[in-house]
Amino acid sequence: MLFRDRPDAGRRLATRLTDFAGPDTVVLGLPRGGVPVALEVARALDAPLDVVLVRKLGSPRNSEYAIGAIGAGGVRVVDREAMRALGVTDHELELIEARERVELERRTTRFRGDRAALELAGKTAIVVDDGIATGSTARAACLIVREMGASRIVLAVPVAPRDWIARIDDAADEFVCLETPSHFFAVGQWYSDFTQTTDEEVAAALAAWRAT
Repeated sequence: MLFRDRPDAGRRLATRLTDFAGPDTVVLGLPRGGVPVALEVARALDAPLDVVLVRKLGSPRNSEYAIGAIGAGGVRVVDREAMRALGVTDHELELIEARERVELERRTTRFRGDRAALELAGKTAIVVDDGIATGSTARAACLIVREMGASRIVLAVPVAPRDWIARIDDAADEFVCLETPSHFFAVGQWYSDFTQTTDEEVAAALAAWRAT
């Protein structure tokens, strides 16, 4: 295993991000698993912390296999090649998206409540997740952040496949990854403890950092 748990990964990732520290930097975690990682990065950089809310569009035959992702502001990323390979129709995609839009709204209310998202115009936004598998969710997150006005986007993860940058394409300006193993099957295989992060843990992390 490469990492003990998500906080361990976050602390180690932060050591590669110190050059980005400054008054115009914000850290954005992808719920749920990316938030504990992002919290450690925000602590190390003394930067504001928020979430960037996206939902993976999983195949109807295998929900863990992403065929796209959606996010706030109507951002939508679809992997047409994956859809063709898996035989997913446009109608099936519409049904999946409608369901995930409901969950996206629920999470927005759960994590933010009445609090507005951080202002990103002209900022350096460090988008953090606990790892990358297909890259569709991270790509959607970066597109959302771009729409919100960030002038520079850094996508930072502890672990990813060796071709991870190609999967994200040009959605980010800079890429930081600690480990790119040759035999990559899933993010969780590189953590000793990959227990699912709960909504309550995400909300508590955000509240705790806002209170500091």
